[in-house]
Amino acid sequence: MSPKYFAPTGGHPGQEQLLTDRAVFTDAYAVIPKGTMRDIVTSFLPFWEKTRLWVIARPMSGFSETFSQYIMEVAPGGGSDRPESDPDAQGVLFVVEGEATLTVNGETHVLAEGGYAYLPPSSGWTLHNASDQTLRFHWIRKAYEAVNGLDQPDVIIANEQDIPPTIMPDTDGKWGTTRFVDPADLRHDMHVTIVTFEPGAVIPFLETHVMEHGLYVLEGKAVYRLNSDWVEVEAGDYMWLRAFCPQACYAGGPGKFRYLLYKDVNRHMGLRPLAAPNRR
Repeated sequence: MSPKYFAPTGGHPGQEQLLTDRAVFTDAYAVIPKGTMRDIVTSFLPFWEKTRLWVIARPMSGFSETFSQYIMEVAPGGGSDRPESDPDAQGVLFVVEGEATLTVNGETHVLAEGGYAYLPPSSGWTLHNASDQTLRFHWIRKAYEAVNGLDQPDVIIANEQDIPPTIMPDTDGKWGTTRFVDPADLRHDMHVTIVTFEPGAVIPFLETHVMEHGLYVLEGKAVYRLNSDWVEVEAGDYMWLRAFCPQACYAGGPGKFRYLLYKDVNRHMGLRPLAAPNRR
Protein backbone atom coordinates (compact mmCIF):
# COMPACT_ATOMS: atom_id res chain seq x y z
CA MET A 1 0.00 0.00 0.00
CA SER A 2 1.40 3.40 -0.99
CA PRO A 3 2.16 5.87 1.82
CA LYS A 4 -0.16 8.79 2.45
CA TYR A 5 1.24 12.26 3.02
CA PHE A 6 -0.58 15.11 4.75
CA ALA A 7 -0.63 18.41 2.86
CA PRO A 8 -2.22 21.69 4.00
CA THR A 9 -5.00 23.20 1.91
CA GLY A 10 -5.40 26.57 3.63
CA GLY A 11 -8.84 28.01 4.11
CA HIS A 12 -9.94 30.11 7.06
CA PRO A 13 -11.64 29.07 10.33
CA GLY A 14 -15.11 30.31 11.08
CA GLN A 15 -15.82 32.97 13.68
CA GLU A 16 -17.58 30.36 15.85
CA GLN A 17 -14.41 28.31 16.38
CA LEU A 18 -12.36 28.45 19.57
CA LEU A 19 -8.96 30.13 19.56
CA THR A 20 -7.34 27.27 21.48
CA ASP A 21 -4.63 25.37 19.58
CA ARG A 22 -1.30 23.64 20.22
CA ALA A 23 1.06 26.25 18.73
CA VAL A 24 4.07 27.00 20.92
CA PHE A 25 7.40 28.79 20.48
CA THR A 26 10.11 28.40 23.13
CA ASP A 27 13.84 29.06 23.38
CA ALA A 28 14.51 25.41 22.47
CA TYR A 29 11.75 24.38 20.06
CA ALA A 30 8.62 25.41 18.22
CA VAL A 31 5.50 23.45 17.30
CA ILE A 32 3.48 24.77 14.36
CA PRO A 33 0.21 22.78 14.24
CA LYS A 34 -1.50 22.04 10.95
CA GLY A 35 -4.40 24.29 11.96
CA THR A 36 -2.21 27.39 11.74
CA MET A 37 -1.50 26.90 8.02
CA ARG A 38 -4.33 29.07 6.75
CA ASP A 39 -4.71 31.43 3.80
CA ILE A 40 -3.87 34.46 5.94
CA VAL A 41 -0.30 33.25 6.62
CA THR A 42 0.71 32.30 3.08
CA SER A 43 3.37 34.16 1.15
CA PHE A 44 4.56 34.52 -2.45
CA LEU A 45 7.94 34.41 -4.20
CA PRO A 46 9.40 36.36 -7.13
CA PHE A 47 9.24 34.57 -10.49
CA TRP A 48 6.82 31.89 -9.28
CA GLU A 49 3.50 31.86 -11.12
CA LYS A 50 0.21 30.57 -9.64
CA THR A 51 2.09 29.67 -6.48
CA ARG A 52 1.82 30.39 -2.78
CA LEU A 53 3.69 28.95 0.18
CA TRP A 54 3.83 28.51 3.92
CA VAL A 55 7.20 29.37 5.45
CA ILE A 56 7.60 26.98 8.38
CA ALA A 57 11.28 27.56 9.20
CA ARG A 58 13.89 30.23 8.50
CA PRO A 59 17.35 31.00 9.91
CA MET A 60 17.03 32.90 13.18
CA SER A 61 19.98 34.07 15.24
CA GLY A 62 20.06 32.30 18.60
CA PHE A 63 17.58 29.65 17.55
CA SER A 64 17.84 27.49 14.43
CA GLU A 65 20.34 29.01 12.04
CA THR A 66 21.14 26.65 9.16
CA PHE A 67 18.05 26.19 6.99
CA SER A 68 14.68 27.31 5.71
CA GLN A 69 11.67 25.14 4.90
CA TYR A 70 8.63 25.95 2.79
CA ILE A 71 5.46 24.09 1.91
CA MET A 72 4.84 25.09 -1.70
CA GLU A 73 1.40 25.04 -3.36
CA VAL A 74 1.40 25.32 -7.16
CA ALA A 75 -1.83 25.51 -9.14
CA PRO A 76 -2.16 23.80 -12.53
CA GLY A 77 -0.08 25.67 -15.08
CA GLY A 78 2.03 27.31 -12.36
CA GLY A 79 5.71 27.06 -11.53
CA SER A 80 8.95 28.89 -12.19
CA ASP A 81 11.82 29.20 -14.66
CA ARG A 82 13.81 31.09 -11.99
CA PRO A 83 12.95 29.30 -8.76
CA GLU A 84 16.15 29.88 -6.75
CA SER A 85 17.63 33.38 -6.44
CA ASP A 86 20.61 32.44 -4.21
CA PRO A 87 23.55 30.88 -6.12
CA ASP A 88 24.92 29.35 -2.90
CA ALA A 89 21.69 27.62 -1.93
CA GLN A 90 21.23 23.89 -2.26
CA GLY A 91 17.75 22.44 -2.07
CA VAL A 92 15.70 19.36 -1.38
CA LEU A 93 12.22 18.93 -2.82
CA PHE A 94 9.74 16.35 -1.51
CA VAL A 95 6.32 15.98 -3.15
CA VAL A 96 3.36 15.29 -0.87
CA GLU A 97 0.52 15.84 -3.35
CA GLY A 98 0.26 16.04 -7.13
CA GLU A 99 3.03 15.94 -9.73
CA ALA A 100 6.01 18.22 -10.34
CA THR A 101 7.79 18.51 -13.67
CA LEU A 102 11.41 19.25 -12.75
CA THR A 103 14.11 20.09 -15.30
CA VAL A 104 17.76 20.09 -14.19
CA ASN A 105 20.98 19.67 -16.18
CA GLY A 106 18.93 19.47 -19.36
CA GLU A 107 16.92 16.46 -18.19
CA THR A 108 13.23 16.51 -17.29
CA HIS A 109 11.83 14.40 -14.45
CA VAL A 110 8.27 13.94 -13.22
CA LEU A 111 8.15 13.77 -9.43
CA ALA A 112 5.00 12.04 -8.22
CA GLU A 113 3.90 11.78 -4.58
CA GLY A 114 6.90 10.58 -2.56
CA GLY A 115 9.24 12.09 -5.15
CA TYR A 116 12.54 13.50 -3.89
CA ALA A 117 15.11 15.73 -5.55
CA TYR A 118 18.46 16.98 -4.25
CA LEU A 119 19.57 20.10 -6.14
CA PRO A 120 23.15 21.36 -5.62
CA PRO A 121 23.94 25.08 -5.75
CA SER A 122 23.70 26.84 -9.12
CA SER A 123 22.11 23.81 -10.78
CA GLY A 124 19.78 26.01 -12.82
CA TRP A 125 16.66 23.94 -12.23
CA THR A 126 13.09 24.79 -13.20
CA LEU A 127 9.80 23.41 -11.91
CA HIS A 128 6.24 23.45 -13.24
CA ASN A 129 2.89 21.86 -12.57
CA ALA A 130 1.88 20.43 -15.93
CA SER A 131 -1.00 18.42 -14.45
CA ASP A 132 -4.61 19.39 -13.80
CA GLN A 133 -4.26 18.87 -10.03
CA THR A 134 -2.77 21.13 -7.34
CA LEU A 135 0.89 20.37 -6.56
CA ARG A 136 2.15 20.57 -2.99
CA PHE A 137 5.75 19.91 -1.98
CA HIS A 138 8.33 20.70 0.68
CA TRP A 139 11.31 22.83 -0.31
CA ILE A 140 14.23 22.77 2.14
CA ARG A 141 17.10 25.20 1.49
CA LYS A 142 20.53 25.50 3.02
CA ALA A 143 23.62 27.52 2.07
CA TYR A 144 26.14 24.91 0.91
CA GLU A 145 29.32 24.73 2.99
CA ALA A 146 32.04 23.95 0.44
CA VAL A 147 35.19 22.12 1.57
CA ASN A 148 38.49 22.38 -0.28
CA GLY A 149 39.17 18.96 -1.81
CA LEU A 150 35.53 17.84 -1.94
CA ASP A 151 33.38 18.21 -5.04
CA GLN A 152 29.81 19.43 -4.84
CA PRO A 153 27.22 16.65 -4.57
CA ASP A 154 25.46 15.38 -7.67
CA VAL A 155 21.79 15.85 -8.48
CA ILE A 156 19.69 13.07 -6.94
CA ILE A 157 16.22 12.12 -8.21
CA ALA A 158 14.38 9.38 -6.29
CA ASN A 159 11.09 8.26 -4.79
CA GLU A 160 10.79 7.04 -1.22
CA GLN A 161 8.62 4.12 -2.32
CA ASP A 162 11.63 2.67 -4.18
CA ILE A 163 14.00 2.82 -1.18
CA PRO A 164 13.83 0.19 1.58
CA PRO A 165 14.07 1.81 5.04
CA THR A 166 17.18 1.20 7.12
CA ILE A 167 16.01 -0.46 10.33
CA MET A 168 17.46 0.79 13.59
CA PRO A 169 19.17 -1.97 15.59
CA ASP A 170 17.35 -3.68 18.47
CA THR A 171 13.94 -2.30 17.49
CA ASP A 172 12.28 -5.46 16.05
CA GLY A 173 11.74 -3.58 12.79
CA LYS A 174 9.59 -0.92 14.45
CA TRP A 175 11.86 2.09 13.74
CA GLY A 176 13.22 2.72 10.26
CA THR A 177 14.80 5.56 8.30
CA THR A 178 14.45 6.05 4.56
CA ARG A 179 17.74 7.59 3.38
CA PHE A 180 18.09 9.31 0.01
CA VAL A 181 21.80 10.08 0.49
CA ASP A 182 24.65 7.78 1.49
CA PRO A 183 25.57 8.88 5.05
CA ALA A 184 29.25 8.22 4.21
CA ASP A 185 29.21 10.75 1.34
CA LEU A 186 30.89 13.73 2.99
CA ARG A 187 30.13 16.02 0.08
CA HIS A 188 26.70 16.43 1.66
CA ASP A 189 26.31 18.88 4.56
CA MET A 190 22.63 18.17 5.13
CA HIS A 191 20.40 15.12 5.15
CA VAL A 192 16.67 14.94 4.55
CA THR A 193 15.19 11.56 5.46
CA ILE A 194 11.85 9.96 6.32
CA VAL A 195 11.54 8.37 9.75
CA THR A 196 8.88 5.69 10.34
CA PHE A 197 7.69 4.32 13.68
CA GLU A 198 5.31 1.40 14.00
CA PRO A 199 2.72 1.63 16.81
CA GLY A 200 4.41 1.21 20.17
CA ALA A 201 7.88 2.15 18.95
CA VAL A 202 9.93 4.68 20.91
CA ILE A 203 13.08 6.75 20.83
CA PRO A 204 14.24 5.27 24.12
CA PHE A 205 16.51 8.10 25.29
CA LEU A 206 16.61 11.89 25.17
CA GLU A 207 18.60 12.65 22.04
CA THR A 208 20.68 15.76 22.71
CA HIS A 209 22.91 16.73 19.79
CA VAL A 210 24.32 19.56 17.74
CA MET A 211 22.16 18.95 14.65
CA GLU A 212 19.22 21.27 14.09
CA HIS A 213 15.98 19.63 13.06
CA GLY A 214 12.83 20.28 11.11
CA LEU A 215 10.25 17.48 11.52
CA TYR A 216 7.08 17.59 9.42
CA VAL A 217 4.59 14.87 10.33
CA LEU A 218 3.53 13.10 7.14
CA GLU A 219 1.26 10.49 8.69
CA GLY A 220 -0.13 9.36 12.05
CA LYS A 221 0.23 10.77 15.55
CA ALA A 222 2.55 10.46 18.54
CA VAL A 223 3.71 12.05 21.75
CA TYR A 224 7.03 13.86 21.36
CA ARG A 225 9.35 14.93 24.16
CA LEU A 226 10.79 18.36 23.39
CA ASN A 227 13.16 19.78 25.98
CA SER A 228 11.19 19.32 29.24
CA ASP A 229 7.72 18.99 27.67
CA TRP A 230 5.63 16.15 26.26
CA VAL A 231 3.74 17.41 23.19
CA GLU A 232 1.06 15.62 21.16
CA VAL A 233 1.59 15.88 17.41
CA GLU A 234 -0.31 14.59 14.39
CA ALA A 235 -0.13 14.56 10.59
CA GLY A 236 0.40 18.09 9.28
CA ASP A 237 2.17 19.40 12.39
CA TYR A 238 5.72 20.76 12.24
CA MET A 239 8.39 20.61 14.95
CA TRP A 240 11.36 22.94 14.70
CA LEU A 241 14.31 22.25 17.01
CA ARG A 242 17.43 24.25 17.76
CA ALA A 243 20.77 22.52 18.38
CA PHE A 244 20.96 20.46 21.60
CA CYS A 245 17.21 20.47 22.24
CA PRO A 246 16.55 17.16 24.07
CA GLN A 247 14.08 15.00 22.16
CA ALA A 248 12.40 11.61 22.30
CA CYS A 249 9.24 10.01 20.93
CA TYR A 250 6.51 7.50 21.72
CA ALA A 251 4.35 6.35 18.80
CA GLY A 252 1.11 5.15 20.33
CA GLY A 253 -0.72 4.18 17.15
CA PRO A 254 -3.14 3.06 15.90
CA GLY A 255 -1.20 3.44 12.64
CA LYS A 256 2.32 4.34 11.59
CA PHE A 257 3.90 7.61 12.67
CA ARG A 258 6.06 9.10 9.91
CA TYR A 259 7.87 12.40 9.45
CA LEU A 260 10.14 14.22 7.02
CA LEU A 261 13.36 15.10 8.88
CA TYR A 262 16.05 17.71 8.16
CA LYS A 263 19.43 17.83 9.90
CA ASP A 264 22.78 19.51 9.23
CA VAL A 265 25.79 17.15 9.14
CA ASN A 266 29.42 16.53 8.18
CA ARG A 267 31.04 19.91 8.76
CA HIS A 268 33.33 21.54 11.35
CA MET A 269 31.69 23.89 13.80
CA GLY A 270 32.30 27.52 12.90
CA LEU A 271 34.60 29.24 15.41
CA ARG A 272 34.11 32.82 14.27
CA PRO A 273 31.01 35.00 14.00
CA LEU A 274 29.42 35.05 10.58
CA ALA A 275 30.41 38.08 8.56
CA ALA A 276 27.73 40.74 8.28
CA PRO A 277 26.14 40.91 4.82
CA ASN A 278 27.19 43.73 2.52
CA ARG A 279 24.86 46.71 2.74
CA ARG A 280 24.08 48.59 -0.43
